[in-house]
Amino acid sequence: MIRFVLQRLLLLPLLMAVFSILVFVIVEAPPGDFLTSYIATLASSGSSIGAEHVEALRRQYGLDQPIWVQYLKWVGNLLQGDLGLSLEYQRPNAELIGEQLFLTVVLALFSFVLTWIIAVPAGIYSAIRQRSVVDYILTVVNYIGVATPNFMLALVLMWVAFAYFGISVTGLFSPEYQGAEWSLAKFLDLLAHAWLPSLVLGIAGTARLTRVMRANLLDELNKPYVVTARAKGLSEWTLVLRYPVRLAFNPLVSTIGWYLPQLFSGSLIVATVMNLPNIGPLLLRALVNQDMYLAGSILLIYCMLTIVGTLLSDILLAWLDPRIRMEG
Repeated sequence: MIRFVLQRLLLLPLLMAVFSILVFVIVEAPPGDFLTSYIATLASSGSSIGAEHVEALRRQYGLDQPIWVQYLKWVGNLLQGDLGLSLEYQRPNAELIGEQLFLTVVLALFSFVLTWIIAVPAGIYSAIRQRSVVDYILTVVNYIGVATPNFMLALVLMWVAFAYFGISVTGLFSPEYQGAEWSLAKFLDLLAHAWLPSLVLGIAGTARLTRVMRANLLDELNKPYVVTARAKGLSEWTLVLRYPVRLAFNPLVSTIGWYLPQLFSGSLIVATVMNLPNIGPLLLRALVNQDMYLAGSILLIYCMLTIVGTLLSDILLAWLDPRIRMEG
């Protein structure tokens, strides 16, 4: 087990190097650059900028150099712990990302916990009570949850809250706490607002995990060891929770690798629609304005989260299932 973890950790630098190349190529793929978007924005507002000024800015930002030189400079700064400077905000990228990081983590944890608290018991009960009324209801609800886009659900909830209750559910704070210093009252206000965005962000994942849990548990319940344990007189719930549920967890645990970065992104469209102050809208704005160093830094963080999430999944799988440890 330790050898396996060390091997994966040794692969981390190689994977991050490959991901850094892919991220930089993707960010640079659209035609033009930040100055192209900047000039277009000025032109749309009726302003203009001289050609000499444009060339001076191009040299200042290093946009006049070949793409491979820009990449090497970016990677060199990353190796020194410097995420670079945002071309749009003219502030360090680490500072911009850090401002959104706390709220992003809070929202991600809320969504993750809410998803698992709902999905696991619902999947277990649906499998144990197969073809019951509750099972059919959960099946219909899960299909609706998977089929409904998160941003549409957010729009519907926002309309219902405003039309019938006269309240706004956008953002994570009440108006009086916007920009206020952190205090116990502000933190409680955050908790009061965070549950709805967390529910919206996690509804599709909850529906999928519920279906996966139900399907895998049904498969385990039909295996010979369950029949043998039941014949020995074990109570139904003790039998189910001790053996089949533990093995049915494997596919759910394996989803952490892709679920972790997805939660941190906050679903770009949902975060924009609900005015959530997390990293998602910051990435969207960086991509639209071709702020390549900011966008590249955020995407690289997502890649690292994917690698860490996959490693955590593998470790948890080996801990949950002795068969995996024996194969190792």
